[in-house]
Order: sequence, then structure tokens, then C-alpha cells
Amino acid sequence: MDNKKATLELGTKPVGKLLWQYALPAIIAMTAASLYNIIDRMFIGQKVGAEAIAGLTITFPFMNLAGAFGAAVGVGASTAISVKLGQKDYATAENVLGNTVTLNLIIGVAFSVVCLIFLDPILRFFGASDTTLPYARDFMQIILAGNVFSHMYFGMNAVLRAASKPRQAMMATIFTVVMNIILDTVFILWWHWGIRGAAFATIASQMMALCYQMSLLSDKKQLLHLKRGIYKLKSQLVKMIIGVGISPFLMNLCQCLVVIFVNNQLVRYGGDMAVGGYGIANSVATIFVMFVMGVNQGMQPIAGYNYGSRQLDRLMRVLNLSIIVATCIMTTGWVVAEFLPHLVARIFTTDSELTRMAVVATKFNMVAFPLIGFQMVVTNFFQCIGKVKVSIFLSLSRQLLILVPLLGILPCFFGLDGIWYALPASDASAAVIAFFVMTLYMRRFKKELNNTVTQETNGQDNY
Repeated sequence: MDNKKATLELGTKPVGKLLWQYALPAIIAMTAASLYNIIDRMFIGQKVGAEAIAGLTITFPFMNLAGAFGAAVGVGASTAISVKLGQKDYATAENVLGNTVTLNLIIGVAFSVVCLIFLDPILRFFGASDTTLPYARDFMQIILAGNVFSHMYFGMNAVLRAASKPRQAMMATIFTVVMNIILDTVFILWWHWGIRGAAFATIASQMMALCYQMSLLSDKKQLLHLKRGIYKLKSQLVKMIIGVGISPFLMNLCQCLVVIFVNNQLVRYGGDMAVGGYGIANSVATIFVMFVMGVNQGMQPIAGYNYGSRQLDRLMRVLNLSIIVATCIMTTGWVVAEFLPHLVARIFTTDSELTRMAVVATKFNMVAFPLIGFQMVVTNFFQCIGKVKVSIFLSLSRQLLILVPLLGILPCFFGLDGIWYALPASDASAAVIAFFVMTLYMRRFKKELNNTVTQETNGQDNY
């Protein structure tokens, strides 16, 4: 099937089959992507030590911050490309591709330079102690040095999905995970490079995958491909990309701020082992969150295309299916957290104190998961259809507007337990807010859908 035919099928093929076709590779890819940090923590926890896991946890805000800038370009560009393909504006879609490459290069290099200059003060601000700072510094020096390749890799994967190449995007991600495991084995187990070995493995695997992505996007036979004349930044396209990407940017930025606050509160009320326990709990939660993000990424080109072509009935069908799948995934995560926390913790560490902290953190962190899948899909849905302000509000409601105040108040009364209580409380509250917002907008969508059907019927009668 050629690329153009695959793109046109977004508006004709049954929605259920399309979601399966696009979401399954994305789920596999996102799950594989989450294995980066999980694999690193497994190697580091078993071979370097509990303090090293705590040090790696301190780098979470850095990873979220880098991801925020990457999402601003990658998600924004992929959504813009999907909409333009739905409108059959192929020239603009191709120019968005070129501008995506340029933006990733500029942002990736600038982010690395600034962060490397102020690395130690930033890590201290993120919650690093005298014990964890050396581990966090060793890891981030390597990650930041190769950050431009990471930015480009994630951005091009998003473009591949928007260009009707979800399988190739999945293969690129799986390749990086396999190479990461191989290189972790070599660098950490054989060469004893410690936490730096984990960082080298991550960057090297992404660089190799990027070469594969660029070869795919350089194929002149494809509907979208790299060529001369598309790399010069155009203000209109940059505004389009950033305008859509601002929502996931703020989402990741909020995650960064929240993790900074969580880390500092954990150090204050529980010490380095509490930080490490939260890092393990976050690793477990990330697997299921990535599943839902894969569903969202599978929904994105379908929703974007059908919104662009004004097929609102198909738009609502893909939304409803995505919510059902996401809810099932997150409920599975809750079952794992409630009934298998000790088994999961033992994968990362044999330290008894760190295991105890990880079990408690995992249970509390995922207790409201059956509700949060709905919130994630609805937030992404508004982003896909260009309702950026609504998407931003829903993103902020979960992380910044609810969680941060709870993290400041509850520990004053309950100590370390107050931090654990705040996590599910914010998730449940955000899900309720998303439900009411979606209910209000659903009325508007149904009205638009009825108007569309009426116009089509009148047109057939006139014919």
C-alpha cells in the first residue's frame, strides 16, 4: 500500500480497525520507550547500588524538561501534519517536516549548552543530596551531551506516525530498546562504567535509530520526504507547530515541576531511600502510562485527519474507543500495584529498606489508576482537534493546580504519608474535572454532528 492511500484510509477505513492498526504499534513503541529508564534502573540498582537509583531518580525532572521541549516540536508537528494531510495540503505538510528538523536541532543544542553550564546547581534544586549528586551528575553529563540526537529521534518518530508509518516508528523504538539492553550489558556488566554506562547506552542506541528514521524520510517515493527548500523556518509554520505543541510542553513542564517538588519533599520527610522508592514506583506506573500514551498516539492521526475533513461521527467513535481501551489498561496497572508490589520492587533492588519504600509508593501512586486513563485520553483529544486551551487546562489541573498544593499541605499533617496520599487524590480530582469538561464540549460536538448530517441530507434531497 502506498503512502498516499494509507493516508486517505484515515477517513474511510472502519475506525476500530484504524485504531488497532495505529495504536498497537504506538503502544509497543511507547512501552519499549519506557523500558529505557526501567532497564537502566534495573542494571544500576542490581549492580551499582540503592543510592545510585536515588541519584537516577533525581534526574527525572531533567528528563521531563527535555521531553517538554521535544514534545512541543514533535507532537505539535505530527498533529499539524495529520491535519494538513486530512485537508490534502501536502506541500504544507512537507514544509512542516522540514521545519521540525530545524527546530529540533536548535532547541536540542541550546538546551544542552545551558543545562551543562549550570548542571550542579540545577541538580541541587531538583533535590540532590551530597550522596546522590555524584550519581546524578555522571548520568546527566552524558545525556545532555547527546541531547540533540534524543530530540531529533523522538521528533522524527512522531512524524513517522503522522505520515502513516506507525510500524516503522515502532520498529525504530524497539531497536533502541534492544540496543540499550545490549549496550547496558557491555558498558555496565563487562566494562564496569557504572551509571555513566547507562547514559552512554541510551544515547548510542538513539543515534543508531535516528539514522534509520532519516533514511526512511529521505525516500523520494514517499508522500512526505526530506528535500531542499523545506528547512528554512517559516513563522506561520513555527506558530502552528508550537501552538499545538504548547499543551504537551506544559504537561511535561508541569511533570518536571511536580517531580522537583516531590523529590524535595521526599528528601525532607523520608530521605534518599524515599526518593529511590518513588523512582521505582514511577517506573512501574510509567509502563501503563506509556500504554495509554500509545493509544493516544494511535488516536492522534485518526482524530486529526477526520477533524480536518469534518467527519465528526468518526471523530467521536475513535474518542470513545480510546477511552475504553485506556481504562482497561490503567485498571490492569492498579491490579499489579495492589497485588504484586513486592515482586515488582525486587526486580530493581535487593535492599530491604528501598524495597519497603517502593512497595508503599507503588500502592499509593497507582490506587486511582482506573480513573486516570479517561483523563489522559480526553486531554489528548482536545489537543488533537486544536482546542489547545482546554487541553492545557486539563493538563495543569492534574499536576500543577491540584497535586502541588496537596504536596505542600498534606505532609504538614501526615509527614511522609501525606506525600503518598497526595498522588491518588490529585488523579481522582483531575478525572472528575475532565468528565465535566468533556460533558460540556460533547453537547457542542453532537450539535455540530447533527448539523453536518442535516446538511448532507439536504444536499442529497436537492440532488
